[in-house]
Amino acid sequence: MKQVQSDIWETEMQSPFPGLKTHAYLWVREGGNVLFYNTGHSHEIARLEEFGGVERQYLSHQDELGETLNEIAGRYGSVLYGHRAELEAYAKVRTPDHLLDRREIHTGGIEVIPTPGHSPGSTCFQVDSPTGKKYLFTGDTLFLDRKYRWTAGFIPGVHDESVRPALASSLRILRVLNPDVVFGSAFSGDFGFEEIPSGSWSEKVDAALDRLLAGSTAGRRVDRSQF
Repeated sequence: MKQVQSDIWETEMQSPFPGLKTHAYLWVREGGNVLFYNTGHSHEIARLEEFGGVERQYLSHQDELGETLNEIAGRYGSVLYGHRAELEAYAKVRTPDHLLDRREIHTGGIEVIPTPGHSPGSTCFQVDSPTGKKYLFTGDTLFLDRKYRWTAGFIPGVHDESVRPALASSLRILRVLNPDVVFGSAFSGDFGFEEIPSGSWSEKVDAALDRLLAGSTAGRRVDRSQF
């Protein structure tokens, strides 16, 4: 694990297939640590004990499912959160203890922000760190591409064109936020998070929105390396 903020630790990278990389992020806090996303590394799960384990785990969408969800819950007694729209997929591995279906704030100042588009139950999370920073976890709704741009999670050839409007609406929700650090789930460059200069987040999201709506990748063959 690697410390990337004073209270955020990043798990070792995984690459489910060429061009796609992922991390999970542990928010270390008084009152119980929170794990965002998931890791498939058992040795990293064991290391979580050094930081006090995991009280809650939030998944941004069904692509983060894996048998390690049961390993984490079994070892630490953690509570799992996932969106109701993807209950059928979750149930094949682990049914969430709490189902998400609306924008709300959970204990510890975790804001749940449903952002359908990349998947029906895609959800982002914003937290107010005691350090004074705002952290935004975007899942795959927005990810850092190979050019280190925040890009909408629309995959030509995988997603139907009808997904674009829903994803665009979700990006409009995110653009009005003012995060200090943004952590994606998947990424395709060298890193999956970025510290955001003050006042620049809306511009980054607007650029992603413009590319999404322009449909510049429409009609291409499926190229998972872009994701």
